[in-house]
Amino acid sequence: MDNIQVANPTTPAQIFHLLRRQVKSNLRKPLVVMTPKSLLRHPLATSSLDEFTSGKFHPILLDKEATPKLIKRVILCSGKIYYDLLEERSRRKETGIALLRIEQLYPFDEEAFLSVLQHYQEAKEYAFVQEEPENMGAQSFLLPKLSTWLPSIRKISRMAAASPATGSHKLHAVEQKELLSQALGPWPDNPRTAKPSASKK
Repeated sequence: MDNIQVANPTTPAQIFHLLRRQVKSNLRKPLVVMTPKSLLRHPLATSSLDEFTSGKFHPILLDKEATPKLIKRVILCSGKIYYDLLEERSRRKETGIALLRIEQLYPFDEEAFLSVLQHYQEAKEYAFVQEEPENMGAQSFLLPKLSTWLPSIRKISRMAAASPATGSHKLHAVEQKELLSQALGPWPDNPRTAKPSASKK
């Protein structure tokens, strides 16, 4: 238990401090890092000089653009889907939704998670969003843990599939648009689980 580390960092500074922590650690455990190529060129995936020189690795990243007292919905995610959610939230001019990034998947830092949640005490809606199909990605691992501390949490993902990709860029774009709409748009009273249905077409 806790014999490896699994991380999905989304900024250059996070990667730097994660690798620095690994090198300087007295107890060296295997480190698995998710590094999608798209973040190497994403214009929003940047860090300030101060974040390199005086920062540290954060297992969960707070939403610095959200005003805590206005937040009614908290969306948890991991990896590059964050930037898609961020751009869509900006396009919609939505101020009542906070986007939290889980940067270290394992071991899951319960203390950091509960500390971050304290910033959004007005929130009533919670969701975990991933772009992978329902039977892949971090969702099945994280949801049982998150459900321990949250009254209810909606899971938003692509439908379960045998492959992580549709094989069609056009269909991928349709599914991605629906995924973001379900995450950031109005939620129906039911169901607790919401998944894009584009792959049925």
